[in-house]
Amino acid sequence: MTLTMLYEGKAKKVFSTEIPQEIIIHFKDDATAFNGEKKDVFADKGRVNLAFTRYFFELLNPHNVKTHILSFIDDVSLRAKKVEIIPLEVVVRNYAAGSICRRLGFKKGMEFEPPLCEFYLKDDSLGDPILCREHIRYMDGIAESDLSVIEESALKINTILSEHMDSFGITLVDFKLEFGKTCDGEIILADEISPDTCRFWVKGTMESLDKDVYRENKGDLISSYKKLGDILGIKF
Repeated sequence: MTLTMLYEGKAKKVFSTEIPQEIIIHFKDDATAFNGEKKDVFADKGRVNLAFTRYFFELLNPHNVKTHILSFIDDVSLRAKKVEIIPLEVVVRNYAAGSICRRLGFKKGMEFEPPLCEFYLKDDSLGDPILCREHIRYMDGIAESDLSVIEESALKINTILSEHMDSFGITLVDFKLEFGKTCDGEIILADEISPDTCRFWVKGTMESLDKDVYRENKGDLISSYKKLGDILGIKF
């Protein structure tokens, strides 16, 4: 089967398939931070991130969280529904870390109860700026009802993942989600869930097992990811 690449992002390549409403997503070994200002390649990263994505998406399935994944092709590729990505990065925060500390001066580790749900414009050229609901109201193609569905789904996912990770002695600090619309207008979870898109801390130590290891030069990225995988029982 000949594949035509539709899009290449920082961490994945997207290809068309013989079925118009399906795509193939290939996970790359590239790592980026700070909107692409820092770039490196780590052997095995694509395989590891796909394994995490499979683990977390399959965890969500019994909870009626609809996702774009149809099947897994190999260690670095999956088949998914073709969706129109909604140009929002949805960030749920349980504890303060990263940009919110820099922007607002919150102390790292401060708990948010209830969790915060933030929206950012998915646009690297503008630096992915934070949005309020009033901004989104003026954006084409994002209805208020769509935003409510997205927020409700994001907070539901947060509850499921937080409780699951807590049972393994891991704190889900925050994470980023992306959603897309199918051809019939249904909003579903897309992209990935992995240590690239989440912050995970070992309880009691705040040891990072996520991309902050790379952002902050705190050790070997893949070793940290695999340590988290070992805790969860993920086979790479």
